[in-house]
Amino acid sequence: MTRADRADTVPDVERDASGEKLAAVRTLGVGAPVLAFDVGGTDIKSALFDADGTALGLRRTPTPIADGDRTQVLLDRLEVLAAELRAAHPDVVPQAVGLVVPGIVDADAGLGIFASNLGWHDSPLRDLAAERLGLPVAFDHDVRAASWAERRLGAARAYADAVVLVIGTGVAGALLVGGIPYTAGGYAGEIGHSPIADGPICACGARGCLEAVASAGAIARRYREATGIDPDGAKDVIARAAAGDEIAAEIWNSALDALTMSLAQLTAVVAPEAVIIGGGLSRAGGALFDELRTRLAARLSFHRIPALVPAELSGNAGLLGAALRAREVT
Repeated sequence: MTRADRADTVPDVERDASGEKLAAVRTLGVGAPVLAFDVGGTDIKSALFDADGTALGLRRTPTPIADGDRTQVLLDRLEVLAAELRAAHPDVVPQAVGLVVPGIVDADAGLGIFASNLGWHDSPLRDLAAERLGLPVAFDHDVRAASWAERRLGAARAYADAVVLVIGTGVAGALLVGGIPYTAGGYAGEIGHSPIADGPICACGARGCLEAVASAGAIARRYREATGIDPDGAKDVIARAAAGDEIAAEIWNSALDALTMSLAQLTAVVAPEAVIIGGGLSRAGGALFDELRTRLAARLSFHRIPALVPAELSGNAGLLGAALRAREVT
């Protein structure tokens, strides 16, 4: 039995960790047909984009689990998904593959330098995927690719200098300078691991990272630790805060303060025209955006205050970015 024959054994994931369903993908416009994969720690988004830029066979499937380095099991899964997409749409012949992954990524060298939840160190993912799939592969960081999609198709279209911030289970970021992603060999944009306090200890091993205080995952965890009550995610904690729960209000207030501090630092150093905010926490709406605007203005003085703009491409920005990158290597 071939891997393609086993494709139907790969289950679909109906919702991501934040509860968001997989929504329809915005079209890319006319260009070469490409395969696109957005790999996360828990699931993989995949699609085949045709010559009109329409996503075909869009699905979310589990990221395969293995002890240690997951490079080989990931390649096995990508081969299955690619074979299924090509078999389902034989009239669409992809010319390249876009592959984006989390962690520290050197896109120029094609290396997954480090990803704690996927276990690899200096893994030559681009070349291995190209060999396995038989097509040229464009390789990039997931949030950096998402920022490129927001720049080309979404909320960052009007801004050459911008920060894209994704606040979900963790906090991830990317910088656009002069309309181009700034990478610094894969190390730029780690906003979630910028220190904003002396504690708590972050999963990365550092102290007081933004992600450990203000991510959606951290907000829910901190409330659970303080009360013994397991909330229905950060949105539940925010609702409890609005309803007068003092512990929830304290946790939400400290998260807003941490985000404000991080945005103030970015404003002073990078001076972005806009900060594009996506991820599960962005769905808090005015409870997030209005508060951050007010607090950021109060925190700064002569600085150019960036526009705070909701991301437009939702959870599909990384997949769209992967497809856009793939078209660049055709």
